[in-house]
Amino acid sequence: MEITTDSLLLLALCFFVIATLYSSVGFGGGSSYLAILTLFVGSFFVIRSLALVCNLMVVSTSTYLYYKKGHFEIKKVLPFVGASIPLAFIGASFRLEEYIFFIILGIALMSSAILLLTQNIKKRKNNKEQETKIYPMWITAALGAGIGFLSGLVGIGGGIFLAPILNHMRWDLSIKIAALASFFILVNSISGIAGLVINEMFVFPWKLGLILLGAVLLGGQLGIRISLHKLSGAGIKILTAILVFIVGLRVLLNNGLGLINF
Repeated sequence: MEITTDSLLLLALCFFVIATLYSSVGFGGGSSYLAILTLFVGSFFVIRSLALVCNLMVVSTSTYLYYKKGHFEIKKVLPFVGASIPLAFIGASFRLEEYIFFIILGIALMSSAILLLTQNIKKRKNNKEQETKIYPMWITAALGAGIGFLSGLVGIGGGIFLAPILNHMRWDLSIKIAALASFFILVNSISGIAGLVINEMFVFPWKLGLILLGAVLLGGQLGIRISLHKLSGAGIKILTAILVFIVGLRVLLNNGLGLINF
């Protein structure tokens, strides 16, 4: 699919805004990159590749900053990433039929939107930080494995699924969950890219890719280093959830179910 100059500029602007908003709350933006790319790019190999690389670009810096500020507890993080890395690799290795990919993508996007909304509603009801709970290692490993597989399958880092679930579970303080989500996105993006490359499904259009990488790099740096005074983190999540849900529904109906030959 050829992208016109006007469409390319619009796409770069969208990626810049997404990276700015997502990085300000600890995410990479993968789900929204996928949602926007489906409007401009036809090849789902290109969509998965671009989303993962842009994800990796954004979360690299935020992961470093979380680590520098001491928000990582290695013992609590390892069960998640240890299980997610191989499963993200396996998920990325699957050669899906185009309509199956878009059905999974549409459902995943809509699910992530609902998770974001329900997390925001719960936080509004409980303004104070709740007591944390301790879970067996097998539960955290299973959760990491499941989200890691889905992440590799559709081409996202998985933080947008993991963070709301962990907040509902009261796994730890919000700042530590954000730090884990950022690192989770980082390692799953690397694993997913490796899975695509080894299975010869990594398709990276250099002109488009470099422009989008530049956009998310700038947006990610901006989102990390400034606080958004006119739009709270909750507001960002609500707007993002609405966007992701609408586009996820469109992907499901037009690109997924619409490609099935009945």
